[in-house]
Amino acid sequence: MPRFRGPELPILALTLGHVFSNAVRTLPAMAADVLSRDLGLTPEALAALTGAFPAAFALAMVPVGVGLDRWGVRRTALVLLAIGGFGCALAALAGGPAGMLVAQCVLGIGCAGALMCPMTYAARAMDGHRFALWSGIIQAFGNCGMLLSASPLALLVEAEGWRAGFWASGGLALLAFAAVAATVRQPPPVRQGHRSLWQDTREILAIAASPRLRALMVIAFASFAVVLGVRGLWGGPWLMEAKGLTRVQAGNVLLLVAVALVAGPALAGVVQRWVGRPVALLVGSHLGVAGLVFLMVGGGPGGWLAAALGLPVLPAAFDATVMVAFGLVISFQILVFAQVRAAVPPDQTGRALSANNIAFFGGAAVLQAVSGFAAGWGGIGAALSTFAVALVVCSLGFLWLRRRAGG
Repeated sequence: MPRFRGPELPILALTLGHVFSNAVRTLPAMAADVLSRDLGLTPEALAALTGAFPAAFALAMVPVGVGLDRWGVRRTALVLLAIGGFGCALAALAGGPAGMLVAQCVLGIGCAGALMCPMTYAARAMDGHRFALWSGIIQAFGNCGMLLSASPLALLVEAEGWRAGFWASGGLALLAFAAVAATVRQPPPVRQGHRSLWQDTREILAIAASPRLRALMVIAFASFAVVLGVRGLWGGPWLMEAKGLTRVQAGNVLLLVAVALVAGPALAGVVQRWVGRPVALLVGSHLGVAGLVFLMVGGGPGGWLAAALGLPVLPAAFDATVMVAFGLVISFQILVFAQVRAAVPPDQTGRALSANNIAFFGGAAVLQAVSGFAAGWGGIGAALSTFAVALVVCSLGFLWLRRRAGG
């Protein structure tokens, strides 16, 4: 088996798992209506069911962190990709809500290391400056999965149904598995003394609750939740139901959002190197995204912005513009990873990144469930507003905790 001298190719191979994860977890945005119809679900039930993905993802972050630091990136990634591929098959074969719930849980577990595996590999193989650059590359390349779950998926769903989307995602997981097996050779980290699995697990939980990460955990709670809520679930139904677009037209808009999410991390890295002030950029971007979501909801049927402009509803072009801006601005969330890496010693990198990911996906699970209740009460606009409110609260909480810690 050939050996590769630099870390770049193995990192890209590992990031294929992140491409797969992004594709499969944003699939419901393009198939929510037919999924609900075929599985006999209300919108709030679909939100709760698909919320099992981030919930399982968050719970799996503890064993993933242990695996990365105990057994290394290669073995952890291969096991998780195999689980993810199996989850796709379960989803494609699901005959009702119970089957899809199991599939979403398995998929959440299988995707739990999709971002952490390449991030941990890069953190161990590169110095701080190169890691900051590559964390943006990893995020940008991984977000290409959302390109696949936009217009291409809309066309596939129209032609073959939503089950074909899960089969296609399974093929992507298989491709990622083969690429990791062929390229990744980084050995497990050197461990000092004998530690039990329980000790490693307790350390991850302790890191998650530690003062050095507490503020970052709070802002992370809402940060990824809004991406999954807007791009992964409610964005497609909003465009189709509130703005009257067809599935393919909505897919084209979400494709533009995905392009913004691919380009955004690189832009965020450039701005951060030019401006500095990562805390101000983090808070400003998240509050800005909250404002964008409120604007989009305000432009819907009977919304405050549409009423202020004397219109029944703003055109879909307005939503497309707001959503693209959303994708670019929320990408400043990548600054969290560099701050987490800087807060812990190298031998705790995998556990610290995994601890932070508990907040990313735990928040997504909680807020997606809350958004389902909001949708049942006030429609899709209320569901979207849930994430905007959470962004404001968590951004202010982040600042307060930093001030208390003297950061």
